[in-house]
Amino acid sequence: MTTTTATRAREAAAAVPRPGSARQHEVTRLLPRPLLAIILVFLGALVLIPVLYIFLASVNSDIGVANGEFWPSTVTFENYSSIWTSVGLATGLTNSVLVAGATAIVSAAMSVSTAFVLVRYSFRGRLTILRGLLALQSVPGTLMVLPVFVLFSSAATYLGIQVIGTQWGLFVTYLTFAMPFSTWVMVTYLRGLPRELEEAARIDGASNVGVLFRIILPLSWPGIVVSGIFAFLLGWNDVLFASVMTRPESQTAAVALQIFGASQEGGAIPYYGQMMAAALVCAAPVVILYLIFQRYLVGGLTAGGVK
Repeated sequence: MTTTTATRAREAAAAVPRPGSARQHEVTRLLPRPLLAIILVFLGALVLIPVLYIFLASVNSDIGVANGEFWPSTVTFENYSSIWTSVGLATGLTNSVLVAGATAIVSAAMSVSTAFVLVRYSFRGRLTILRGLLALQSVPGTLMVLPVFVLFSSAATYLGIQVIGTQWGLFVTYLTFAMPFSTWVMVTYLRGLPRELEEAARIDGASNVGVLFRIILPLSWPGIVVSGIFAFLLGWNDVLFASVMTRPESQTAAVALQIFGASQEGGAIPYYGQMMAAALVCAAPVVILYLIFQRYLVGGLTAGGVK
């Protein structure tokens, strides 16, 4: 009896799919393999076909794009060399990288410390601050353009500080909108971190600052990267505030593309090829950023983050 029972137990254990095995993937698969392949191909085509058309249009002539050609009759890469002078893309990209990059770094650094205080400490007004972070996400940006512009104009009038038309003025504007979202992302992430690690560090004599830098920061990199990238995208893709708060020498790449989109070749045909080339060049930094931090993005967007 004992031998039979042991044999059955081994057979049952062998029948249980091991983590990461092919059988476990078959058990956890929600869709049949053919249907899953069809859906993946459809979703991939939905994303790649527009990108392919943009690339083909960027190496085509303006007349060819205007005639509706999908495959260019003549392939030329002159559009990629012309955008640096006609669009003024170099200045726009430099300003976008500086402003959006500074917004991402400062927003991520400030949000993790703010979220640490909001999650780990109880004080009067804590719930009000958390609710205020959610409320600020529901305010449309179009409603804030005029108040922000008037506020910065008043700073120049009464304080003698020129804000409008400067890079740091645009940085302050983006930081105002990026901080609430980044802080809420970090609040959600830090709630999933075990308190036992912090308690063990305090038993060993670590201060609050030591816990933040030695325990919280190393474990929070996925959340920090997520909040920083979203803050970067906020500054990179913005057109509304950048078109109001900048001058020609401080305008971002998004504003340069918007202005160039209204121009026409010979007063009749828009610069389709250069517009598509400039769009791909402006999208390249975001794609590269995603490829670099892909591992952290997956860990920061999934629930838990820490096993």
